[in-house]
Amino acid sequence: MEDPADIARFPFDADAGERLAAIVDSSFDAIVSKDLNSIIRTWNAAAEKLFGYSAEEAIGQSVLMLIPEHLRSEEEEIVSRVRAGQRVESFETVRRRKDGSLIAVSLTISPVRNAAGKIIGASKIARDITLTKENERRIRMLMREVNHRTKNQFAVILAIIRETRKRSSTPEEFEQKVSERIMALSTSHDLLVSAEWSGATLFDLAQEHLRPFGHEDKVTLTGPLLTLNPNSVQYIGMAFHELATNSAKYGALSCEFGRAAVTWQVTDPVGEERRFEIEWDETFSTGAMETPPERRGGFGTVVLQRVAPQAVGGTSALERTPGHVRWALSAPLSAIVVSSVADI
Repeated sequence: MEDPADIARFPFDADAGERLAAIVDSSFDAIVSKDLNSIIRTWNAAAEKLFGYSAEEAIGQSVLMLIPEHLRSEEEEIVSRVRAGQRVESFETVRRRKDGSLIAVSLTISPVRNAAGKIIGASKIARDITLTKENERRIRMLMREVNHRTKNQFAVILAIIRETRKRSSTPEEFEQKVSERIMALSTSHDLLVSAEWSGATLFDLAQEHLRPFGHEDKVTLTGPLLTLNPNSVQYIGMAFHELATNSAKYGALSCEFGRAAVTWQVTDPVGEERRFEIEWDETFSTGAMETPPERRGGFGTVVLQRVAPQAVGGTSALERTPGHVRWALSAPLSAIVVSSVADI
């Protein structure tokens, strides 16, 4: 596609001039021409929209009115290159609008010649790149966030590997348990990805971690609709996995008459910060158990008593008695849910 500034180099008839004027005026880019003294000579409709000045206000004024003080040297360099007949390649800069606000633009500048080929001025094509710059900023922020989250994921995985190794008696047992725990972490991660890392509801989190073990009819989930923040999704998800795994081997999900109830609520202690309370309570027949529950100090116990509560700034309690397992977690609501929910 021809640049209107390049077209201006050649003589053309009246009809061609009208067509060119129509093209310039209908362009989505601001097209401005100036003489070699930096005085504005033409000003299209897109320039009015971009900079806020009408053609009547702009034509006859110095183009310096659009350039912030600290960038005035740009104009001197531009005029120098135009006088030399050089086209200025597109570059990004900042210009000032009528209301004083600054706007990011991409500029392309070309010499304008008369019919005799003499350089008489320059044509500037300005494109608003505010949205582009904002998208670039968001991408950089997203990359920093992805880097942060990836490091957190690696830290969690390393902890899983380290603690599981301490508590595995054979390489086969170690491999199986590590695989299961990383897959559980992946389940939480999938929920976050599907929600663009904005969080996940507690109900969905519990369901997803219980689904691989089956027996959904043995588990009840009760509580208000809460959207957990990404940190809570990962660590409470780990707790659900450990509870469900133990239950499927030795507890409610392993016997005919076992039942598990997961309940949660938001409390308002007088004079204190609102709190999040969750409880896993399961009952089952001890006669169905072939192996005793996980020994004290196992990785699941570490997750339930130390890792999960510390990650959300809370406290927990774990009770194991014949035919009964109860785990309760209490934490500040602001540390558990997304900020918009915590403020309600």
